[in-house]
Amino acid sequence: MSQLSRLISILTLLKSKRLLTAYELAEKFDVSVRTIYRDIRKLEQAGIPVTTIEGRGYSLMDGYTVAPVQFTEKQANALITAQHLVNQTNDTSFVTDFEEALIKIKSVFRTSIQEKSELLNSKIFVFDMNHEDISSNALSEIQLAITNFYYIEINYRKVNDSETSFRKIEPYALYSTQRKWILIAWCHLRNDYRAFRIDRIQHFKISSETFNDRKFNLQTYFQTCPYNDK
Repeated sequence: MSQLSRLISILTLLKSKRLLTAYELAEKFDVSVRTIYRDIRKLEQAGIPVTTIEGRGYSLMDGYTVAPVQFTEKQANALITAQHLVNQTNDTSFVTDFEEALIKIKSVFRTSIQEKSELLNSKIFVFDMNHEDISSNALSEIQLAITNFYYIEINYRKVNDSETSFRKIEPYALYSTQRKWILIAWCHLRNDYRAFRIDRIQHFKISSETFNDRKFNLQTYFQTCPYNDK
């Protein structure tokens, strides 16, 4: 059983109003108590109000309910498929945020839908023969900067270049190709739009300072821009 499947199962048990100890959960899922501790922390990080009662176990906070949203089997399958595709990205922040959101979403699945979704989960495989083992941890923050028009300051190293340059940029759009996320931004160093591979950003800082929207259009960019910084 995957960690995500186990988290959903633990949440389902807690929703039944039962008081569960780490030892009971460890025995039920055939894992260590330490693993259960990590699972409980993961649920808490996803915003699930798990209450720890010293010497007795875990329960959900009184009054906690899940929105009565119903998913069809095909909709559930679409989410499971999306999970596998998301896991192919090399950005840790994006994978983590998606998994935490999926925990909440799957908690409202009917039992029959949940069982079938777990079956499908074990039967989907995504292969990438051109994998490049370079990861990032900035996508989620950059998405917030795009929607809130925040400046970003980055230290950036281009492909096949040992030098790192400092850039102050206005983030406008993201696209993904060959498992790499590309950020299109107005670069104040170059005084023009540039493309930045997120996994090439060495350090970044999201500023509280906002910029004026330049009404960027990605289609126009692709048609008119002969070069980039990737």
